[in-house]
Amino acid sequence: MNAEARFAALEAQSFRGRRNGGPTESSIGAIGQVVQIFRNHQLLGLLVRRDLKARYKDSALGFLWSLARPLTQLAIFYFIIGQVLGAARGIPSFAIYVYAGITAYGLFNEIVAGGSNSIIANSGLVKKVAVPREIYPLASVGGALFNFSIQLGVLVLATIALGQFPLTVDLLYAIPSILLIAVWGSAFALLLSAATVYLRDLSYLVEVVLMVLLWLTPTVYSYGAVRDALTSFSGGEVLLEIYTNNPIALGVIGLQRAFWSAGHDLDVWPHALLLRLGVAILAGLIFLVFTHWVFRRLQGNFAQEL
Repeated sequence: MNAEARFAALEAQSFRGRRNGGPTESSIGAIGQVVQIFRNHQLLGLLVRRDLKARYKDSALGFLWSLARPLTQLAIFYFIIGQVLGAARGIPSFAIYVYAGITAYGLFNEIVAGGSNSIIANSGLVKKVAVPREIYPLASVGGALFNFSIQLGVLVLATIALGQFPLTVDLLYAIPSILLIAVWGSAFALLLSAATVYLRDLSYLVEVVLMVLLWLTPTVYSYGAVRDALTSFSGGEVLLEIYTNNPIALGVIGLQRAFWSAGHDLDVWPHALLLRLGVAILAGLIFLVFTHWVFRRLQGNFAQEL
């Protein structure tokens, strides 16, 4: 029985006599629900595969379409921002720099955008299947990480093809950067997936905020340019710290530091970048625990709202 048939069978089952959501109610406690998630890891894997297959169903190119958006953005940013507006003049190997930034931000964007609608998109299962509801936003995280792995592979191949693969210790910045984006993205996915059940307009607001946040991260301009602009006037140092400690900006900068070998020796990085990444990951884990608590408080009325 394939994944689609399994989900159809689950949705057709009657769960009368059970409390809707069964073991997922907040009375179990956070630790208990985490254990339940691990026990249902097979269902989580099925959800990830189902979402990926549904996205590219009947498509000739399949998963290669996951490259369409970042490559299109790269072409636009490279030509319009880089060449026409001249941003590439101060950034060597501009294409690698931009693609690293787009890849990092794209991971966060896909986790949050997909996760925020995950409960509503799986309303049939939420109302009938007694599993931890956290599985649904986590499935969006899994799908986003899969697509990210394809895009990251293209980034690696591009650096090799251009003779700029970063065979230095800076490559290790990729690990905390990806972890940082995944943790914060998962936290927001949990929070927004629950809130969107009650406030459907949030899904539209999320799209707008994600678009604005793209331009608040150094994807097509360098961090050095922001630093020079903000420190040129009184009080700019405080604004620079706020900008720098934006966890998504840190994740983007970290991945650029890992793969943009042309900038390794340039003074375009925040000081103590590794320490900042570590602190942001710790803060993200605390925020993730908080958003999980909020999710548990809100999940009790999901079935009624859906």
